Amino acid sequence: MTDKKIIAVVGATGSQGGGLARAILDDEDGPFAVRAVTRSADSPAAKELAARGAEVVEADLDDFDSVRRAFDGAYGAFVVTNFWVQRTPEEEAARTRAQLELDQAAIAARAAKDAGLKHVVWSTLEDTRPHFAHLGSELPDLLEVYKVPHFDAKGEANAFFTAAGVPTTFLETTFYYESFLAGQGPNRDADGQLVLTNPMDDKVMALVAAEDIGRTAYGIFLAGGRYIGRTVGLAGAHYTGDELAELFTGVLGEKVVYRPLSHAQVRAAGFPGAEEVANMYQFYADASGSFIAARDLDRVREINPRLKSLEDWLVEHKAEIPLG
Repeated sequence: MTDKKIIAVVGATGSQGGGLARAILDDEDGPFAVRAVTRSADSPAAKELAARGAEVVEADLDDFDSVRRAFDGAYGAFVVTNFWVQRTPEEEAARTRAQLELDQAAIAARAAKDAGLKHVVWSTLEDTRPHFAHLGSELPDLLEVYKVPHFDAKGEANAFFTAAGVPTTFLETTFYYESFLAGQGPNRDADGQLVLTNPMDDKVMALVAAEDIGRTAYGIFLAGGRYIGRTVGLAGAHYTGDELAELFTGVLGEKVVYRPLSHAQVRAAGFPGAEEVANMYQFYADASGSFIAARDLDRVREINPRLKSLEDWLVEHKAEIPLG
């Protein structure tokens, strides 16, 4: 029997929740124990956490009763929703991805309130709509009422936790380093030149390792009530496109040049989600000043001393970067 406080980690087998679960388990003398909340306790990731000493429970964010049971007796919870989760055509037809996130966040907030949790860390993002309205930017609406749905729905869902009176820290994330392993890094052009095309023009971009989202959440829990009711902006690095190209050049040992696409070019590219990706990058670029200011690297390192630099991460994952 342990006297440690239980943190219920929603999505403990995913990138963000997994980082938190591992951070708690790594700190064997720490004050918290992990309750890994997952849809499948039989998954390899869930079994791995169980083998390390985590309590594993099944719950689904679409089911209030299961989430309420998963939160029972816990001190706190980490809550994240997945806009990009694989869905059937029937599920897509029933409700949009944005509505799915809103419904799931509402269930989590209600369950947290009902369970009397003392601290929730909600993984969120800015609602981009006020920023675009203030900047006077013109770009297409998506899902009828959003600009960047996977940002906007999370930002909109913040209100569920506030309205319920749940003691919450709002952890605003950003672009994953891991995206460079999924085609958003340098690619070869027709002449064989490595080219980085992220549509940021000359603006600064905030990036972070997925593992550091969970590690930072752990630091927030360790800080007790210090960050309750506050927003913490998260990043592990700030780079312009030219600086990223220079960094890739050093790591890969081959010249990388930066030739940014325009947002209109990305929007017209035709791949699934192209409009949303273009709108996201336009937000990153148009709101770069405030977005970067909200993600102070020194502040994040105070919360998460293990914060990984992009250079160190790229060196570790060099062999995994697809170069086209």
